[in-house]
Order: sequence, then structure tokens, then C-alpha cells
Amino acid sequence: MLGIVTAGIAPGLALLSYFYLKDQYDSEPIALVFKMFIFGALLVFPLMFIQYVLAAEGLFQGNFFKAFGTVGLLEEFFKWFILFYIIFQHIAFDEPYDGIIYSVSVSLGFATAENIFYLLANGLHYAIGRALLPVSSHALFGVIMGYYIGKAKFASVLQRKWLFLSLSIPVLLHGTYDFILMTREDWMILMIPFMIFLWWLGLMKVKKARVLSLQYMNKQFPI
Repeated sequence: MLGIVTAGIAPGLALLSYFYLKDQYDSEPIALVFKMFIFGALLVFPLMFIQYVLAAEGLFQGNFFKAFGTVGLLEEFFKWFILFYIIFQHIAFDEPYDGIIYSVSVSLGFATAENIFYLLANGLHYAIGRALLPVSSHALFGVIMGYYIGKAKFASVLQRKWLFLSLSIPVLLHGTYDFILMTREDWMILMIPFMIFLWWLGLMKVKKARVLSLQYMNKQFPI
């Protein structure tokens, strides 16, 4: 039991630490980052209930609607909702890169709780595969969501555009991820290049967010 819980938590905390340490200016309050992680973990329960009801009522049937609707849209919307209504106007959100930290916190909280339940039900031998695919993909969806949330927070124009992209792009990527899993027996053939692309895209957004933070801080505190 302890081994499963540890294996379930470790990948999420490792990835969160990686993105947290990428913050090149004022580090975000640990308590607030942890709070967002817990909020993300708690999302598992209402989402499990909603997805169960949709399945029981026969709504959003078919692989496409399941992948992009009951999984991609629902999960990413709930994460986005927490970010927008709890963090977006928070005083601690004071540079563009912070959007990535808080978004990744929520996403990895959700992924970690989901991972623990999966390992409890199916066994510890799935731990490595879960760390490489579901947990890391949730982290990267969070990076992309957070990048656009950060753009929206500090944009003087087009704020609604960045907010729209902060939800729609993670939904599209998440839906694609699940659609590959649902529709192909040889899903690894597509999943490997998709995950390589997702890591490339996520790390590119990290780099761009750090540049945006540098530009913003130079404007706020010119030398």
C-alpha cells in the first residue's frame, strides 16, 4: 500500500519540482502551489461522478465524443476553471511564467490522485508506464494552459483570445491523446511521436514564458 502511494505521488512531485525550479525570478509561495495541487487532486471526485453519470445515461458515446468530450473537455475545463477563479487575479500571480507553475500544480494534483487510484486498482507494475504517459501528459497540458493564462494575465490587448487558447489547445491535445489510446490497438506507434511533440511544445512554451517574464520584469524594474 505505501509503495503504491509513493509510486503514485513521486512522478507528479518530480515534474512539479522541475517546472517550479524553472522560475527565474521570485519563487511562488510553496503553500499556494501546494494548495493548487490539492485542488487539482480533489477534482478527481466530481469528475469521476460526472463521467459515470454520462456513461450511465448513454451520453457522449463513441470514441471521439469520449476522448474530446467526457475526458478532454471536462478535465481541462475544470482545471481551467480553478485557475481562472482562484489564481488569475491573485497577488502572487505577478509574472507570465507563474501561469505555468500554478497550472502545472493543478494538473499534476489531478494526475497524481488519478494515478494513485489506478495503481491501487491495477498494481504497482504499471507505475513506470503511468509516469511516462498519463502523468507527464497532464503536466504538459498544464504547461500549455499556463502559458496562455500567463499571456492573458499580462496582455494589454487580446486577453479573451489568450484565455480561449488556454482552454481550447489543452482540450484538443488531451482529446487527441485519449483518442489515440481508444482507437488503435497499436497505439504506441502514434503515441511515441505524439509525446515527443508534446514535450517539444511544452518545453518551447516554458522557454517563451521565461522570456515573457524577463521582458515584463525589465519593464517593471528597469535598470
